[in-house]
Amino acid sequence: MSDRHNITTTARLNVYIQGQGFPILGLHGHPGTGRSLSVFTNHLSKRYKTFAPDLRGYGKSRYNSNFDMNDHLTDLEALLDRLEIEKCLVLGWSLGGILAMELALRLPERITGLILVATAAKPRGSHPPISWQDNLYTGVAALLNYIKPSWRWNIETFGKRSLFRYLIQQHTFTTYNYIAKEAVPAYLQTSPAATRALYSAIQSGYNRLLDLQQIQCPSLVLAGEQDRHITSNSSLETARHLQNSQWQCYPNTAHLFPWEVPQLVLSDIDRWLEEHPQVISSQ
Repeated sequence: MSDRHNITTTARLNVYIQGQGFPILGLHGHPGTGRSLSVFTNHLSKRYKTFAPDLRGYGKSRYNSNFDMNDHLTDLEALLDRLEIEKCLVLGWSLGGILAMELALRLPERITGLILVATAAKPRGSHPPISWQDNLYTGVAALLNYIKPSWRWNIETFGKRSLFRYLIQQHTFTTYNYIAKEAVPAYLQTSPAATRALYSAIQSGYNRLLDLQQIQCPSLVLAGEQDRHITSNSSLETARHLQNSQWQCYPNTAHLFPWEVPQLVLSDIDRWLEEHPQVISSQ
């Protein structure tokens, strides 16, 4: 991603707004929607005002023409202007974390801090090859879980043999409930154009590590130890390149670790916010 301002039309993003107080912008991953961040926004909105948009081509922000990753940044800058947000903290999960870092590079005077979840400035995966059985079991597990969330028989019979085994390590009621309510609907609402934009950025060898030294605001970098989609090592590498960062890695979790150990993650975020009051101040 470059710093150029794209000449394509800005997409007016659908956005979920909760709470009152200092603004926190939440950016979802792929596939995802603003609703996918409820594990964070339901908690943080008790003390802050949370904004969780559906990115272009996701959720209710319908967009079927081709676009590139820079267009997300143009949309997000326009969203901040529309909502008259002068300064905000940004929380980004996976792709959302990459966009959070890009926003901090593009709008340093407006971004007070970063909470980076399962993400990296040079993302690397360790995902094994996917078989037709993987896809079959995943489809069945997702469908049954959508109909009957957290059904133990489904988790044992299909969930643990499906691709969910690379997304999570803890096959619990709570985790599968989040998958049913938020992951499956988000997957169904993700446009082919959004998928193409992401894969084209990955294939071009996305790497912003050397630019991270320009980011001065405090950052909290969180990772799941067994993450196969964006490895914890690549998240750690990102934390080391950031000027003012704190790193936390959760054992026995993977890419969807906020849905595996939500209370632990939220208490770590609360502690970090208490230790860095400047990230929730408009001064």
